[in-house]
Amino acid sequence: MAHDTQQQSAGLDAVLRSQAAQDLLRFITCGSVDDGKSTLIGRLLWESKQVFDDQLDALQRASRRFGTQGDAIDFALLVDGLAAEREQGITIDVAYRYFASARRRFIVADTPGHEQYTRNMATAASTADCALLLVDARSGLRTQTRRHAFIASLLGVRHVLLVVNKMDLVDFDAARFESIRDAFAGFAAPLGFAGIGAIPVSALHGDNVTRRSAHTAWYHGPTLVGYLDGVDPRRAVDSRLVFPVQWVNRPRAGARGWSGTVAGGQVAVGDRVRVCASGQTAEVAEIVTMDGALPRAGAGDAVTLRLDRPLDASRGDVIAAADDPLDMSDQFEATLVWMHADAGLAGRSYELKLATQWTTASLTAIKHRIDVNTLAHEPARQLQLNDIAVCNVACSRPLVCDAYARSTALGAFILVDRYSHATVAAGMIRHNLRRASNVHRQALEITRDARERLNGHASRVVWFTGLSGSGKSTLANALEVELHRRGMRTYILDGDNVRQGLNRDLGFTDADRVENIRRIAEVARLMLDAGLVVITAFISPFERERAMAREIIGADRFIEVYVDTPLAVCEQRDAKGLYRKARAGQIPNMTGLNSPYEAPLCADLVADGASGDIAAVVAELSARVSAPVATDASNRNFV
Repeated sequence: MAHDTQQQSAGLDAVLRSQAAQDLLRFITCGSVDDGKSTLIGRLLWESKQVFDDQLDALQRASRRFGTQGDAIDFALLVDGLAAEREQGITIDVAYRYFASARRRFIVADTPGHEQYTRNMATAASTADCALLLVDARSGLRTQTRRHAFIASLLGVRHVLLVVNKMDLVDFDAARFESIRDAFAGFAAPLGFAGIGAIPVSALHGDNVTRRSAHTAWYHGPTLVGYLDGVDPRRAVDSRLVFPVQWVNRPRAGARGWSGTVAGGQVAVGDRVRVCASGQTAEVAEIVTMDGALPRAGAGDAVTLRLDRPLDASRGDVIAAADDPLDMSDQFEATLVWMHADAGLAGRSYELKLATQWTTASLTAIKHRIDVNTLAHEPARQLQLNDIAVCNVACSRPLVCDAYARSTALGAFILVDRYSHATVAAGMIRHNLRRASNVHRQALEITRDARERLNGHASRVVWFTGLSGSGKSTLANALEVELHRRGMRTYILDGDNVRQGLNRDLGFTDADRVENIRRIAEVARLMLDAGLVVITAFISPFERERAMAREIIGADRFIEVYVDTPLAVCEQRDAKGLYRKARAGQIPNMTGLNSPYEAPLCADLVADGASGDIAAVVAELSARVSAPVATDASNRNFV
């Protein structure tokens, strides 16, 4: 009995050693909704004997409750694990599964086909070597099919297999398969895949999945598993050391290490390395892991580097080889996949994450949108959910970055909404913009402090915001009169006046409003540096752009005044007749009626625009403008 147990143990060890020796292929299933992705993966798990008895019992119970195959097993339920997925019969989250053939191991990601969850597909594709792109033989290529193919190519997936599924529903018609195959080959040819294939299958019945089907005698290619066994997963290797710092590790007093995962290249004890941002260099004294010290670490290894001297480096810094520094830039051209229902607008400020680096960034130009059906370039002023576009991106500070085609670690980034903290876009850098290295800030002999001493007062920006007709311009003019009486140098930037010159090219769409405020904030900052008290009177309807203006100008110099006047009062005043025209349908984007106004949540001063008590507001603001510059922006009150 003991001898039998030893033999079984030895046999299991041999199997495990054999599997460990096999290489690993990561692939995704993707395509439009209800084209059979989950069913295919369930069939693969079944055929490879990865379904255990207890799982089979649970699957049979789930098939009776949620299945679509009557009394038969619904293989899709093996991977559609969320309750909402089973109830709706769709995939929502990405489901990862493991299985193996006689030749290699696989990790497969079942991705959702619904347009609402395209972001999940992109996440899974970023680590895949191959994509199985499913289409329903009855409907052929659809927009989401093409979109998934294009996203896979953007994210560097090298091989794509068009899996023409549900062939049993078209009587295994060879002509139908060939027409879909040829249409896809023509579409995918410009996308740069290393390999493009096609195979007819019925995932539900197992035709051409692991065994050749008798129904497709006209097909002479491999089975699905045979194709996966033959895919070459090798990618171009970036030999440069890329080590994003995730954490500064201080295990004991006097000791310090820099922890992270090697994203590219190798590092060995004795190598000289450089902190990219500061340029400081040191020698690697030790490479530490949970399992002990290593003489060398390569891509994918999670390690702590102990250096021969302390350096100024923290989370967000990137360490490189001292003799092979990495490029830094604050502007680049990128392809964006927009992933949020809120529109993406040029000029709007977002948070950008690249490796472990965070910064604020904005889209300086939307160069063109890509039609995923034709790959044609189309003009666009804003980005909608699932749009794919080429944009210029400007960051508030230089980042260590590179083209995605050369380095996935330094070329991939996400954009995050600064208020909802939702991920709104995934980006792949195409190239750095040369203007980033050609433009340098010029040092000036006369500083803002010198101009303020000459003027005899500090410079400020007083930013009035509120609906049209709220009284912004009236208050702004009254404030300037009082400050001028006190001998202060002032200038008013009024919305109507600025649109007659600097911003005459802008309309009143959301995108134009964002750009309008961005330009005003930049002009106000220049006038602030000139030592002036700048007074602005703009509707500035969006909280994000007002926050951007505060950031550009500096919170210690920025006074936001919300002129809180009810819409009914504004309409009653209607000095310019704008509300009357908007009610008549002559103005399509009137703020407060058919275009939103986001009232400030934390304005520095809230003025009651309906009361008409101008003197009290002017007195309060005059005192604030005349006061010394404070570093605490928490002094807010109401008048």
